[in-house]
Amino acid sequence: MTQFQDSYPYVIVGAGVAAASAVAGIREKDGTGSVVVLGAEPDPPVYRPDLSKTLWLDADASLEDSLLDVTGEGVELHTSSTVAAIDPDGHRVELADGTRIGFEHLLIATGASPRTAPIAPGPRVIHYRTSADYRALRAVATPGAHVAVVGGGYIGGEIASALLQNDVEVTLVLPHGTVQPGMFPPDLSDQVTRKLAAKGARIVTGRLAGGSEAEDSVTLTLEDGTGITADAAVIGIGVTPNTSLAQEAGIEVDDGIVVDELLRTSAADVFAAGDVASYPDALLGRRRVEHVDNAETMGKAAGRAMAGDLTGYEHTPFFWSDLLEDGYEAIGDLDASRVLREDASEDGSAEVVLYGADGSVRGALLWNTWDSVDAARELIAQTRETPVAGPEDLRGRISPGG
Repeated sequence: MTQFQDSYPYVIVGAGVAAASAVAGIREKDGTGSVVVLGAEPDPPVYRPDLSKTLWLDADASLEDSLLDVTGEGVELHTSSTVAAIDPDGHRVELADGTRIGFEHLLIATGASPRTAPIAPGPRVIHYRTSADYRALRAVATPGAHVAVVGGGYIGGEIASALLQNDVEVTLVLPHGTVQPGMFPPDLSDQVTRKLAAKGARIVTGRLAGGSEAEDSVTLTLEDGTGITADAAVIGIGVTPNTSLAQEAGIEVDDGIVVDELLRTSAADVFAAGDVASYPDALLGRRRVEHVDNAETMGKAAGRAMAGDLTGYEHTPFFWSDLLEDGYEAIGDLDASRVLREDASEDGSAEVVLYGADGSVRGALLWNTWDSVDAARELIAQTRETPVAGPEDLRGRISPGG
C-alpha cells in the first residue's frame, strides 16, 4: 500500500501540466515545504501538446522525452491515486482507497475530460487525451491503416493532420462539413478542409449516432445512417472541466472552479489552476482556457500564491496549432461570428483575423504569422481602453506573415 505522510504543506490534486508547473512555482518561494502530487492516471505528467503534434511529426521524438519532471527534494508524485473527496473545513483529502491526507494548502488541477460519444471507449475507440490514448492510437495507426476521426475542432484537426503525414488513411467526420467553423472565418475553414482532402482525407459531413468495436475494427454509424468501418476511431468532440470534486465539497463552480486573481477558490487555502479554473483575465474578464500556455503560467502562479506570493495572475494566454504545412498562433476569444477584420498577405498564404465588437479587439488569429502574439495582446489592451471607430482603423496593426 502506498505510504503517505499524515499531512503536507502542499497537496496537488491532478498530475498534468498545471500541477507540474505548480511544483516549480512553490519551489520558487518555498524551497523545503513538502509537496505531494496525486494523479488519477497511471502515467506521470506529460507535455500534452506533444501527444497530437511532436510525437507524430518528429521521428526522433519519444513519449519519455515529453514527460514532465516533478521530482525533487521533498516532492512526491503518486500516480493511479484517485482523490474521492475534498474536505475544505477539515483541510484534508480522501483517496478512493480511504486514505486521508491533510493539507495546509491545496491546489485543484484536475483538468478536463473528453466529452463522451455514443460509442464506448475501447482499444480501438479512443477519446484522445492522455499518454495511454497516444500509445493506443500508435499501436493501430500504422502506415496504410484506416482511422476515422470524429470532430473538426482543435484535437480533431490536429490528429487528422498528423495521421495523414504518417501515411494513415483518414476519414474525417465533421458535423458542419468544415474544420473549426466556430473559430475560423468561413473562407479559412473551407481552405483548411480542402487541403486536408487534397492530402487524402475523406471528408464526411454528419454527426455520430453510435457504433461498435470488433477485435480488429470499428464501425461508426452517423445520424443519417451512413456507416464507416475503420481500423480505429479517434473521438475529438471537446472536453468538460473536472469540477465534481470541488462542487461536492461546496466550492463555487460556474463553468469551471471559480477563482480570484490569486487563484483562490471560495474555500480557504484551496486554489485551482489550469483547464478546470474560471479566472478573471486581466484583459478579457472572467473566462476558462483549455490550452497549455494557460496551464503552465497559471499553474506556476498558483504554486507561488500557495507559498505566499500576492502578485496575482495577470497573464492572457495564447495557443497554437499546426495543420499540415500551415500553422497559427492565437490569443483571446475567437468566435467566427464576431470577426472584426481579416487581412491577408499579398500571396494569400498568411492572414491576421481580429475578433471582437464595438471597436474592441478581444481575440486574434495569426495564420502563418509568427512572433506577433505580444502585438496582438497589446492591441487587445489598447482597444479595451480606447475602442476604434471601425474595422478600417485596424488595418495594418498586425502584418500578415510577420
